[in-house]
Amino acid sequence: MVNDLVKEMVDAGVHYGHQTKKWNPGMRPYLMKDKGGIYIINLEETVRCLDKAADFLGELTSKKKKILFVGCKQQAQEAVREAAEATAQYYVNHRWLGGTLTNLATIRQSVERLKYLEGIERAPEFKAMSKKELAALNREKQKLLRNLDGIRNMEKLPDALVIVDTAKESIAVAEARRLNIPVIGVIDTNGDPSKIDYPIPANDDSIRSIRIILQNLVDSIVVATKG
Repeated sequence: MVNDLVKEMVDAGVHYGHQTKKWNPGMRPYLMKDKGGIYIINLEETVRCLDKAADFLGELTSKKKKILFVGCKQQAQEAVREAAEATAQYYVNHRWLGGTLTNLATIRQSVERLKYLEGIERAPEFKAMSKKELAALNREKQKLLRNLDGIRNMEKLPDALVIVDTAKESIAVAEARRLNIPVIGVIDTNGDPSKIDYPIPANDDSIRSIRIILQNLVDSIVVATKG
């Protein structure tokens, strides 16, 4: 099984890191060598870390705990949304709003605003609004929807975060650390694993690489939920 997974990872390019000049020395234990100026990730380490993270998430979800998937870069957006929807969890895949965790009350206010805009046609003031006003409100609704749709039902803090590209999503990592929320991170050779509770060394710029990591996490959550 492990050999099959490693082969699948090789095919998906999970082992390709960044250029050697962009690396974080903290990633040294997870690397094999550099090849043509690119660091190669040790996939045996990736599998070991993935198993550890999957076990942790499985344990959480078996206790009915909630997980927030985060990944706003273009390569991760669809995979993050699909992973969250497949496991009935939360997600942020367009833009991390500062304070999503540390100022959840304000985020909830924005969700209420979204609900109001979605039901604007039933509001008493609707008939008095001009086309220009309605167009502006629709633009506001679409913006809120992009940013909040995946967390509109998140009324309390999640019990863990799964983050794709911890370097890019540094604000999300910082907020989680401040609140002592465990972070599972898909982390490339330029990331800092010391800030992540469950680092998973992997290529975070490839759609296929991101998908294979998230799918393994999803599988463990689904099994735990059914169990």
